[in-house]
Amino acid sequence: MLLRTPTQSLTDQLAERFAERIRDKLLAPGSRLPSVRQCAALHRVSPSTVVAAYDQLLAQGLVEARPQRGFFVRHPVARPAAAPQRKARAAIESEAFSDPADARRLNAPISAATLMRGMFHAADARPQPGMGVLPPDWLGADFMAAAVRKVSTPAQLLDATVRYGEPQGDAGLRRVLAARLASQGIDADAAQIVTTVGATQALDIVSRTLLRPGDTVLVEEPGWSVEFARLASLGMRMLPVPRGPDGPDLAVMARYCEAHAGTPQAPRLFVSVSVLHNPTGYCLSPASAHRVLQLAQQHDFHIVEDDTYHHLAPEHATRLAQLDGLRRTIYVSGFAKVLAPAWRVGFLAAPPELVERLLDTKLLATLTTPSLLERALAHCIEHGQLRRHAERLRIRLDAARSRSARLALQHGCTFAAEPAGLFGWVDTDVDTDQLALRMLDQGYLLAPGALFHASRQPSPLMRINFATTQDAAFWKTFERVRSALMARA
Repeated sequence: MLLRTPTQSLTDQLAERFAERIRDKLLAPGSRLPSVRQCAALHRVSPSTVVAAYDQLLAQGLVEARPQRGFFVRHPVARPAAAPQRKARAAIESEAFSDPADARRLNAPISAATLMRGMFHAADARPQPGMGVLPPDWLGADFMAAAVRKVSTPAQLLDATVRYGEPQGDAGLRRVLAARLASQGIDADAAQIVTTVGATQALDIVSRTLLRPGDTVLVEEPGWSVEFARLASLGMRMLPVPRGPDGPDLAVMARYCEAHAGTPQAPRLFVSVSVLHNPTGYCLSPASAHRVLQLAQQHDFHIVEDDTYHHLAPEHATRLAQLDGLRRTIYVSGFAKVLAPAWRVGFLAAPPELVERLLDTKLLATLTTPSLLERALAHCIEHGQLRRHAERLRIRLDAARSRSARLALQHGCTFAAEPAGLFGWVDTDVDTDQLALRMLDQGYLLAPGALFHASRQPSPLMRINFATTQDAAFWKTFERVRSALMARA
């Protein structure tokens, strides 16, 4: 809420709030600002205050006026103004005191990049429901600093400073990772493992190695919004496969494969989160896993299995890499979700014949990865510290999930998928794009359901982070804003 202060007018505060969101890309280019009436009601100020604030944004070149339509965030490349400044001013005043029946819906304010930026610049100091990570206070552990000291003798520190690390990754860490994969039933030699700058880079390395612009990729829907955005930026053609409780819709996968068999449009890759799927929390069933592997063999495509949430996963969860023996599957994982996000240590395990190609792509992107942190992580794994830390996190997350789910149900939501893992897939009964825009004004960043579709479409669903939605104050604000939206519908 805006506050009257002797040092900053309400107009300046409102203009500054919108300007900050535009610069941080919380309002994407082309997004429509609220009408003057809507904005005045939302911030409890007069329409003339909003008029003056929008005037400031126009003067700064951050927005543009479109006659009879409203005010929109300008694209980065400046375009000639559609009308002189006085006409823009007239448009503001016209909108302030009219209420056209055909008022257009607001464009979605939240993008995949917004969620990523939110990891570094939250909308508010409070825990954010749309975040894809655990809160920092959950991740702190004394053993991490001790591990760094253990591998940082003067000689080791000098060596790690003046020499590049091994291109494929620290040999000690790769041996430790191979042993950990073996405990999951995944047979991978250390020579099949390549360390990366987080799991995100591992996914990028796979795409850049196996695909070319225009290639077809099968993706789960709903699915990870950042992966959709990344594949789109690389020029890939995405075919969405509905994701259900047991796995991808096998009939849809088969139809895609059969329809494009023998053509340049045949799928080249399938991207899957088998365990604790984001955003639904679903886990792959053995029967579905076998059928997916059969389709991959029959239609000659690879599978990249993103197991980012394996530390939070139930015991004996089914993984494609386990059943496949890393023949068509490339296994990707990392440690940022449960330990040291800033260390950026991830890895991939691949079929032997692909390792050199994947390593070449890594070398072109980053040369090597930080060996000192890789050695420290290996120490944490070898001495059981990471395992014990993950067990504590699972217990804490179970309690948080119970509280968050109870609050969600109490405040009028239902779950589209049984709550599991870090995320909840929640049905709000309103357009969550509009809900997200209004919740930003209350200091909360949401993850609207439209983000989790390969082709964006309005959705009443949203993804919540169970660790960051235990606060009753958030749910009270959510219910108030949601009720106001429903009343306008």
